[in-house]
Amino acid sequence: MAFACTTPAVPTVQRDDADVRITRWDFAPGAVTGWHSHGLPYFIVMLTDSTMRVDDGKNITDYPRKAGDSYSRASGIEHDVMNASDTPMAFVEIEVKRLEALIFS
Repeated sequence: MAFACTTPAVPTVQRDDADVRITRWDFAPGAVTGWHSHGLPYFIVMLTDSTMRVDDGKNITDYPRKAGDSYSRASGIEHDVMNASDTPMAFVEIEVKRLEALIFS
């Protein structure tokens, strides 16, 4: 499934190398990512207070988020994300390409 919306979220890739891909996502009110899945495990860090609406193909759920909130997800989960707030929403997505990238000496 996908939300019926013609306003796309705007991705800005900040880093993309052999270890990680870091992308800032900016959403106008009502903007969506479009139906997709991630081929990599990832972390999300919210930059704004917002309500993130997620369609997982079975359920549509609203998640109130605060700036600084974070969460992680495994790869392969199909979904669409919408900004359900009446103000802009932004977050940073960090996709892990190599698990060794998480080991610091």
